[in-house]
Amino acid sequence: MSLREMTTWLFGLGLMGNALLFVPQAAAVWRKKTDQGVSLVTFGGFCLLQIVSVIHGLYEHDVAMVLGMGASFLTCGAVTALTIFFRVKRLRAI
Repeated sequence: MSLREMTTWLFGLGLMGNALLFVPQAAAVWRKKTDQGVSLVTFGGFCLLQIVSVIHGLYEHDVAMVLGMGASFLTCGAVTALTIFFRVKRLRAI
């Protein structure tokens, strides 16, 4: 395996790890049923950057980028969607 192939493999593995880092936050929001302590600006910004990265990966034919950032968008998007859902629910109750 060449250094380039190893770096590509590690890059893809790192991107999948990045996607997994959002899962505990999504689980916490779901379990607690509250948006308290979650920044929509932060997670919305992450989602935007992930979408741009997927588009860039498509243009560059970078499968690792597309799959890794796509997976990150799904997990980060889950946090963002749950936060919006519980925030709207909380604000309607006021």
